[in-house]
Formats: sequence, structure tokens, C-alpha cells
Amino acid sequence: MIRAEDVRERALDELRRFEVMMLDGHFDYGNGYHGPAYLNPHQLLRYPSTIWRLAQDLLDVVPDQIASATDVVAGPPTGGALLAHTLAGLLHSRRSLTHAPCSFAPFERKGKTPTLRPFYQHLVKGRRVLLADDVRNTGQTVAACADLIREAGGTVLAVVCICDRLEAIADPGVPVIALVEYPAPPNFAAADCPLCKAGKPITKF
Repeated sequence: MIRAEDVRERALDELRRFEVMMLDGHFDYGNGYHGPAYLNPHQLLRYPSTIWRLAQDLLDVVPDQIASATDVVAGPPTGGALLAHTLAGLLHSRRSLTHAPCSFAPFERKGKTPTLRPFYQHLVKGRRVLLADDVRNTGQTVAACADLIREAGGTVLAVVCICDRLEAIADPGVPVIALVEYPAPPNFAAADCPLCKAGKPITKF
């Protein structure tokens, strides 16, 4: 049996190899701050096979009682929805033929606020929902999505993500299961950035 620790270590290596997790650069975050690390979720979306393999690894660390109870997997745009769609398909493929299919519910976005169309509100009503996102930063998006599921009459079982930066300021009220946890390193005000002072050029990608 594959140990969860081995799955997580392999996933971390893959995130680095595909430059999803960029750890040794000099990044301008566009908000007045610089830092040495950047998580680029768009690299996950570039190759469908990558998100498919990471989704399989993620399911290997999700407790069986959560995976078996899930009726619907939901996720915010864009990476969360793609991950949720992949997870729903993989969950269905791992179940017996007599088990009800696992459904998928994507959120939409109005400005910075997630929304759930009436069709999907009806889909999640009375069902047990697993929330998925690619990278968890402040956690505000998935917390808002969890509230929308509950308002629609669904039950949120857990939040799953490929990478948790451990910077969350919003609590979804359920367990958060991450394939990889990576504490964000310190950021610096651009005017005081030691990387700039050392003459290290801004990383381009």
C-alpha cells in the first residue's frame, strides 16, 4: 500500500518539475511586494495529464469516509473547476457499478465573488459536496463557495486542494486536505527588497 507521505513527496517533486512551484526566483507580485517564491496554477492547466495525475494523488490522501460519501464535487473557476471535474470522474471510476454517479458543479464568478447557477443549486440540494481548488491562498474563495453550497441546501464534507500555502484567513468550517503544504516565505516591500539590493534580476516566465 502506498503511504500518504510518499504520495505527497512525489507530488511536491512534480510541482517543482512542472514549474508550478517556483521557489528560487525573484518575483514581482504586482502589488508592491517582491519575494523568492511563486505558485503558478496556470502551469497545472497547461497539460491535462498533469492535473489528472495530481488529482489521483489527491484522492489517495483523502480519507475513505469522505471519498465514499461524496455525491458532488464542486470548484471555483478556473483551476478549481477543472480539478473538481477531474476528481468527480476519478471518484466515479473507483466505485462499484451499483454506486450512484458522482456529479460535478462549477461555480462562476461575478467580479471577485463566486456564484452558483440555479441549475447547480438544485443539483447540490440535499447532497454531500466535496469542494476543490488548485491553490489555497487566503482561503476566502473556498469559504465563500462553502457558504453558497449550504445556502442551496447541500452539505459540505471537506475542501481539497493541490497546494495549501498555509496563509488562510477564512475558515470554510470543514477539514482542508492538501496534497502539498508549502509555507509561504517572507515577502518584501519593493523599496526594501533584499533581492533587488543584491542585484538579482526579476524572474521572467
